[in-house]
Amino acid sequence: MKAEIKLFLYFFSVRFLKYLCNPDILELLKYGERISLECKDSRNEISKFVGKIYSAFANTCGGVILLGIEEHMSELNMEKRFSFTDIKKPETRLKEFWDTINSNKVSANILLDDNVGYCDVNGHIVIWIEVPQADYKYKPVYINENPLKGSYKRNHERDYHCTEEEVKAMFIDASDSGIDGSLLEGFTMEDVDLNTLKAYRIEYEHHNPEHVWNNIEDKEFLRNLGAYTVDRSTKREGLTAAGLLMFGKELAIRERFDNIRMDYLDKTNVTPNTRWSDRLTYDGSWENNLYKFIKRILPKLVSDLKRPFQLDGMVRVDDTAVHKAVREAAVNMIIHADYHSTGVLKVEKNDDGFLFSNPGNLKLPVQAIYEGGHYVARNPKIQNMFRMIGLGDNIGSGFPTILRAWGEENWRQPDLYDDQELHQVELRLWMVSLMPVECTDYLNNTYGVEYHHLSSEEQIILSTAYLEEKILNSRIQFVLGMHSTDVGHLLYDLVQRNMLITERRGRWTTYSINKDYVDQLEQLDLSDIPSYEVELNKTDQQIYQFVKANKIITTQQVVDLVDKISTVQGASVAINRLIDKDLLKKMRQGRHVFYCLK
Repeated sequence: MKAEIKLFLYFFSVRFLKYLCNPDILELLKYGERISLECKDSRNEISKFVGKIYSAFANTCGGVILLGIEEHMSELNMEKRFSFTDIKKPETRLKEFWDTINSNKVSANILLDDNVGYCDVNGHIVIWIEVPQADYKYKPVYINENPLKGSYKRNHERDYHCTEEEVKAMFIDASDSGIDGSLLEGFTMEDVDLNTLKAYRIEYEHHNPEHVWNNIEDKEFLRNLGAYTVDRSTKREGLTAAGLLMFGKELAIRERFDNIRMDYLDKTNVTPNTRWSDRLTYDGSWENNLYKFIKRILPKLVSDLKRPFQLDGMVRVDDTAVHKAVREAAVNMIIHADYHSTGVLKVEKNDDGFLFSNPGNLKLPVQAIYEGGHYVARNPKIQNMFRMIGLGDNIGSGFPTILRAWGEENWRQPDLYDDQELHQVELRLWMVSLMPVECTDYLNNTYGVEYHHLSSEEQIILSTAYLEEKILNSRIQFVLGMHSTDVGHLLYDLVQRNMLITERRGRWTTYSINKDYVDQLEQLDLSDIPSYEVELNKTDQQIYQFVKANKIITTQQVVDLVDKISTVQGASVAINRLIDKDLLKKMRQGRHVFYCLK
């Protein structure tokens, strides 16, 4: 009895010590995505690479730097991938780091005291540095006083030097004044398409019937809009970038912004030998400016959306939250695009929803946008032009509007993706259920009864993997609204259960459905297991085998051990089944209760 009590106290103390030793770091090493995690030896000094890594994380999506851990990238077994090297004199190393980060060797310190520290991990000293994504006003974050040579970004494989174009783009984005109000030398009223301007002014007057601008001449009207400007110091005047893009003639736009294309594809109701049922692109049949583009694609986008019969007083209202959300998405694509980069304003209408894509990266972290963060438009002049005719929003409620509309329909959460390598943003609006019937049927057929033993979060992960073919930890974070470590834990467990398979691409890990799934229980050789154990279900076998190996077990240990059990109450039910079979017995020491072999 005393030996069993001592063993219980040992397990209890180990569990407590693990908490003191910062299990978050162990979780990061086990589940963390390599794109957001960098480990360095740094036995005796702060690694010379820390500044470079700090810049890369700050300019991309943030990440964690762990000093005192060596990563073996060629090792696929995550349990063997990391080794501890031990930090000598951690207080001295931390002072070295803060001295560096606050010196002129680094352009901006974006860290707080809580972002940096050290801890004991299983007897090894590790320094941790949490680097957030920098606010757009501080980008580029660079080292050695040279933004062109000292600015870095993060991609799949490594940290890389930012190109001159990337550095310039970040400097431009750092200003809240935007990039569309600048004077374009040599572009005058002759480059304005008068039919476009006339159509806009008619719509403007409809939304602002008493406005004083309705009676002024075209040039003055454009100047008030921010589409035309005069340089007071030089007396030079002409169209702004916003004016040309919004109202310009096709030829003039092509001369100045030949790097940007507009493309609309309708991929609904396609026949076997066609790639689309409708397309709007540069073909010489229309003036390819932003106003014409948006006015042509919006009716196409919403033509098939349901319009339930609603009355506002005696007036029928055809607009719905979904209609407004789609319009918001299209306008957002235009006002947040980087027109100085090469890319496509791309809109796709698919059977399962919509895709909006534009060149340029997000100014805010994706998570902040999902949480309602105010996203400053890259093109505020164009934004205001649309707002004046009832399109778009300028107070930060645009994306929440989209999320609310999709939530009301119980559709899958919109997928906002910021591709740092391709320098583009994609927004997918899925018009499908979070778990469509065909998806659930497939998962049922593939995994059988085991599928029903999964948690709702695990089922959603499998559903997303089925619908999107390959998923990342970051994608599931937004689908479930969970931290990356918690998502990593769920993904790891599904891999251990043989339900998901992994594929590594540098620091990224992708997950996909295991179409050749075989229940692990079916793979067991039961010939050497006593008959009473064979009669146990998988959960009870796990518990019983643990007790045989470790002598005792607690209800909390059952929760930690068995994936299907998430509460102490559920653990008690499972243990009682084993007690009823005369396999376990209950024991008590003071207020502590544990179970051992009978």
